[in-house]
Amino acid sequence: MKKISIYACFLLMIWTVFASSCTEEFEEINTDPNNPTTISPALLLPNAIQVSVDRYWGHSTRFQRLNIDAAMCWIQHLARNIYINAEGDTYEVPLTISSGTWDNVYNGSLINLERMIELSSPDGEFPNRNYEGIAMTMKSFTFSYLTDVFGPIPYTEALKGAAEDRINSPKYDEMEVIYAGVLEELKIANERLSVSGPVVNGDIMFEGDILRWKKFANSLRLKLANRQAAKKPAESRAIMQEILSDPATYPIFTSNEDFAQLFHSNLIGSRNKMFDVFSTRSDWNISSTLIDKLLELDDDRISAYALPLSDGSFAGLPNGLTDEAAATFVASTIGPRFLDAEAPSILMTYSELLFVLAEAAFDGDIQGDATAYLEQAIAASFDQNGVSMPSDYMSRLGTIDKETIMTQKWIALFGQGVEAWTEYRRTGFPVMPSPHPSAIFVNEGVLPTRIEYPPTEYSLNMSNLESGIQMLGGQDNMRSKLWWAE
Repeated sequence: MKKISIYACFLLMIWTVFASSCTEEFEEINTDPNNPTTISPALLLPNAIQVSVDRYWGHSTRFQRLNIDAAMCWIQHLARNIYINAEGDTYEVPLTISSGTWDNVYNGSLINLERMIELSSPDGEFPNRNYEGIAMTMKSFTFSYLTDVFGPIPYTEALKGAAEDRINSPKYDEMEVIYAGVLEELKIANERLSVSGPVVNGDIMFEGDILRWKKFANSLRLKLANRQAAKKPAESRAIMQEILSDPATYPIFTSNEDFAQLFHSNLIGSRNKMFDVFSTRSDWNISSTLIDKLLELDDDRISAYALPLSDGSFAGLPNGLTDEAAATFVASTIGPRFLDAEAPSILMTYSELLFVLAEAAFDGDIQGDATAYLEQAIAASFDQNGVSMPSDYMSRLGTIDKETIMTQKWIALFGQGVEAWTEYRRTGFPVMPSPHPSAIFVNEGVLPTRIEYPPTEYSLNMSNLESGIQMLGGQDNMRSKLWWAE
């Protein structure tokens, strides 16, 4: 019996070793290289950029187009000639605008950018300071976009659903806190980004050109510092002075060749989303507010923004008309720059940066000649649109003041409706004309100051949402002024 027992133990030992060996070989054989357990930053980056750009510039899915259906109409770049009550022009939008923006930006862009930062950090699985800096820059842009649209949002506790200390119901942060965090992260991003550093792949925006990423990070930081300057003057001036006094360390946009834009190809899924919308539907005309201002200034940018009528003239459509009233107008539709499948989606332009500097100089936040910056900004906008600025254009503007600067910025931001809407909500410029007698506006006649929180927050994060609503003043509506409003 003793011999049998020893023999059985010997066989058991051999089987244990054999089984262990087979298990290890089985795991190696059955590891699918096409389905890795960890995704590299190069694979996460393209979709993260695409979603942020898509949601900011012009998503093509109906009832989710914040820029096209809401912001560009509210800021009177465009006007609707049909479905006016349902899609934005009367200040009424479906909740799918907010849910489509919120859910896709958090889940399709920000979560991937946060994962990129983790993977590419010094102790991550793919250490690469340039991926880290790119992700920080895009994350900062995307969070600033979200807070400028909604107001208080989850920020410091957001994106931690898969963290070791998991947070599935993140708290809401004040806009002041979000701006401070974003401005600091942009500074760190500039430090991380190194022209002589490691190569990056998957960069569909700048094709791995790290200097352009540095310029975007610093130009964006200037813009956001200026945006909060009325509320945090000392901090904002310090940031702007730091950047402008050391261009070697903090490079910024220097021409129309290096601003932030995503180019497209003429393939389904890759085309410019405005092309997808405007080339297949005729629901929009150019707003009479914009057309009238361009005609008043004899401004050749009108040929880029609008198509002429059959007689060669340009005419606009008043905003907020009923379908029946709109049908009595003959008005220009959107121009050739926006009917090109390969046209870029724009995040921030060189012209926009110069308008920031013009405003900051006018307000005394930086040194420099506000009028000179303004002239450069307008010239850059003309050039961006493929036309030349007339030599006497500045004389057409009259007195150069804050309203002049911001009105010209509004003209230059055509296409970037969200940006123009934000600047209007912040400064009150341009001054909008009185509504047409046949116009009908909801929201108590107030041009929307924000969009409402999505239904998912009411069902999944109600306790924290309530604190966010209190930060707004107690109501989740489209009339609450946001933190940076002057």
